Amino acid sequence: MISIKNGVQGIWNEERSGGRHGLLRACLRLLSFPYGAAVALRNRLYDRGILRQEKLPRPVFSVGNLTVGGTGKTPTVIFLANLLREKGRRPAVLSRGYGGKAKAPVNIVSDGNRILMGWREAGDEPVLIAKAAPGVPVLTGPKRFLTGRAAVEDLGADCLILDDAFQHRALFRDLDIVLLDAALPFGNGFLLPRGSLREPAAALGGAHLVIRTGPEAAEPSPGETSPLPSFRGIHRPQGLVGAGTGRSLSLAELRGERVCAFAGIGRPEAFRRSLQELGAEVVAFRAFPDHHPYGRPDVEEIRRLAAAAGADRILTTEKDGIRLAEFSDFLAEASLLRIGMEIAPAEAFAELIFSRLAS
Repeated sequence: MISIKNGVQGIWNEERSGGRHGLLRACLRLLSFPYGAAVALRNRLYDRGILRQEKLPRPVFSVGNLTVGGTGKTPTVIFLANLLREKGRRPAVLSRGYGGKAKAPVNIVSDGNRILMGWREAGDEPVLIAKAAPGVPVLTGPKRFLTGRAAVEDLGADCLILDDAFQHRALFRDLDIVLLDAALPFGNGFLLPRGSLREPAAALGGAHLVIRTGPEAAEPSPGETSPLPSFRGIHRPQGLVGAGTGRSLSLAELRGERVCAFAGIGRPEAFRRSLQELGAEVVAFRAFPDHHPYGRPDVEEIRRLAAAAGADRILTTEKDGIRLAEFSDFLAEASLLRIGMEIAPAEAFAELIFSRLAS
C-alpha cells in the first residue's frame, strides 16, 4: 500500500510526460475520467439549481483549494479567525474533522473557552485550530449547515469560517478564498487520481479571491491567469516551543544546532527547508504520511535516529505535536516549530474581508 501511494505521489510530481511508473500512470489516467465526469455533473446540478444550497443566517467564509495537499489552509483559517476576533467579531470555525472518530452530527471541539475534545475524536487540525485561535469556537461534523446553526444558536457566532470547503457546495458562502501553490497552482494539470487536482482549473472562476502560497521568492505560474483579487501567503516561523512545557523559546537557538526533525504533514520537505533557512543543521529527517497517528514504535525510531546522528534537539511541527499528546515522556525531549501565515498586502486583505461582512 505504501509503495503504491509513493508511486502515485511520484507521478503527481512528474512533468506531463516522461518519468517512470508507465502502467500505473495509464491506469490512473483512465480513473480520472469517471472522477472528472462525476465532478462536472455535480457542479452542473448546483449551477442550474437542481441541487440547492442551504444558507445560514450569518456571513460564511470558505477557505479551500483546488488541489490535494498542503497549500496552507489550516494556517490561513487560524489567521482569519484571529483577525476577525481581534476586530471584535465572534467567528466560529466549521471543519469536517478529517481523521476524527467522533460521528455525531455536531461535535464541539472548543466552545471558545475550553478545548473539549482530543485529536483522536476531533482530528488533529480542529484541535490545532482551537489551540492557535483562543476564544474561537471550533465544531466538526459532516453537514456544515448543522454545525453552523449550532455555532450561531448555541455559541453566539456572528460569522463562520469553513475549513477546506471550496468543493462543499451544499452550503452557500459569502466569500470563497482559494489557496494556490505559487509555483504549481494546478499541480501537474491532471484530475485525481492521475494528478492532484480536485476539480478542473476552470472551477477557480467560482472563487472570490486567491492567496498564492509557497516560498517567498516564488512568482505566479504562467498558467495562472485568474482576474480575481490576489494576495500573497507566506508561511513564516513564529517561534519555538518546548513540547512538554509549552515554554516559548527563541528561534535563534536553532542557528548552528544539530537537529533531528520529523513531520507527518502535507509537505514535510517545506518543514525541512524552514529549519535550514533558520540556520539549523538537519542531521536526520523522517517524513511520515499526513495525519499519521504516531505509536510507540515511531517514537522509539525517532529517538534512535536522533542518537545515531548525534542530534542536539528533536524537532517537529505543532500539528505533529497534537498527535503526540499521549507520549508525554517523548514530548519532554522534543521541541515544536510554530509556523503561521502572513498575508500581504495585509491592509487590503483585511479591508476586503470586512467590506464583505458589512455588505
